[in-house]
Amino acid sequence: MTDKARGTEGEPGVHIASLAHHGRLWTAFLEFKDDPHRPESYRGRIRFEPADAADGEGSRRTAVIIIEPSYDQALAKVRGFDERQLSSLLRSVLPDDGDDE
Repeated sequence: MTDKARGTEGEPGVHIASLAHHGRLWTAFLEFKDDPHRPESYRGRIRFEPADAADGEGSRRTAVIIIEPSYDQALAKVRGFDERQLSSLLRSVLPDDGDDE
């Protein structure tokens, strides 16, 4: 696996999509995480970056949600997510805004 594909801290990962959420633009990337207990698998999480990040605001990441036997299969899986699914994943990693609708 290449370092760029790994998407470790400070690296871009693989661009998945850009989406709008509550008036903000977010970019989603696939990051791969190594698992020494399962080196034969490709395990990925999604990192969301806000286009207008405020001071001190960092990336938001899901847990590992992609586990596939190959890089290509992992990439195909995440690229199969539609905008609604990506928005739901983004909402799941954002702090609760306090709205109880």
